[in-house]
Amino acid sequence: MGIRAVVWDIDDTLFDYTGTDRAAALRHFEAEGLLSRFPGPDAAVRRWREVMEVHYARFLAGETDFAGQRRDRARAFLGERLSDAEADAWFRRYRAHWRPADGLFPDVLPALASLTPGYRHGLLSNSDTAHQDLKLRAMGIRDRFEVLLCSDQVGHAKPAPEAFLAVCDAMDLPPRAVAYIGDRPDIDAAAADAAGLHGIWLDRAGASAAAAAAAVAALRRISGLADLPGLLADLARSTR
Repeated sequence: MGIRAVVWDIDDTLFDYTGTDRAAALRHFEAEGLLSRFPGPDAAVRRWREVMEVHYARFLAGETDFAGQRRDRARAFLGERLSDAEADAWFRRYRAHWRPADGLFPDVLPALASLTPGYRHGLLSNSDTAHQDLKLRAMGIRDRFEVLLCSDQVGHAKPAPEAFLAVCDAMDLPPRAVAYIGDRPDIDAAAADAAGLHGIWLDRAGASAAAAAAAVAALRRISGLADLPGLLADLARSTR
């Protein structure tokens, strides 16, 4: 059996999370009068990212829910003991600055067009299902994917093999018939390989030459989605 489906990561693969989040955060911090607390905008965004990584990891570990990690991010960033209502209101004001419809990477639609109907498409994300569903609909691409699975409903987060096997089960395909593409070499490409899928690292940021050389030895790597159809064709020939 050859490759019959492509399962996609969402953030920083299909959707420019890093760029969209930075723009929204800076608009929010300026509106809230918070930028003066930091040496400059980069320092403010860096602190925001540090807070996100700590509390989002707690969500993925099952230590808090999706709303709880948002509240804790607001409290940690501000250094204030906010009530749940206050933290929710602060985070809503931040989210009001998001423009998800503008976050779709320009190579996504051409790639999907070139791969359809030759491949089925699914989604697997370390996130909240309702949150990602709204984002995909705002970008106008939700109906391109037959399956959307997120860690909140699966009960496992990448890089756990159970997460990858769950999306294969949802598509009624064995792992060897599925390619998985994401922006992280570790929790996306390598973890998909370990679960029996064909992992592909989408290195949009452009790894350093040394890091890329080391990764290529073990991982399939592309720098943009225009290269994906050719890589899948090569994989199809090698798996016959």
